[in-house]
Amino acid sequence: MERRQLLKTTGLLTTGGVIGLAGCSSAEDNGSNRTNTREPNTVLMITEGGEYYFDPIGLFVEPGETVTFEIRGGRHSATAYTEEATSASVTRIPVGADSFNSGTLNAQGATFEHTFETAGTYDYFCIPHKTIGMVGRIVVGEPGGPAQGSMPPDGSVPESQTIVNQGSVSYEDFTG
Repeated sequence: MERRQLLKTTGLLTTGGVIGLAGCSSAEDNGSNRTNTREPNTVLMITEGGEYYFDPIGLFVEPGETVTFEIRGGRHSATAYTEEATSASVTRIPVGADSFNSGTLNAQGATFEHTFETAGTYDYFCIPHKTIGMVGRIVVGEPGGPAQGSMPPDGSVPESQTIVNQGSVSYEDFTG
């Protein structure tokens, strides 16, 4: 009888564990209306109602890693704050770093990739939505450069050290 009770209890615990795990899923799988699940090192460019944003708004990567920017609605760009960039009046990437500009992308699922080689803090914006605060920040390796310790001129982003500590900061958590 003890063996049967042990098997019954083990079976119940196993079933409970499987049922408990069934609730672990992405935002797309659990009925949430948010469709901003993403792959690692991917920044989504989102139009949702009257909001235009990058998600995550803050991302940490190591030097040499590639970040993919992906359209999830609307028309957007991922454009580094450099004085050479369209509508940027300041440079907010590390000295010697390669600038980036996706140009305006408008097809759902369209992507742009950039490999970040130089350590430091990079601020970037969306050309069509910069004036309404669509900005983001990527920290490569460690905080540093002209963006370190201040906010971009067109919006707010998480502090560089917060991004390093957390690995990424979602738009919802930042604006929350």
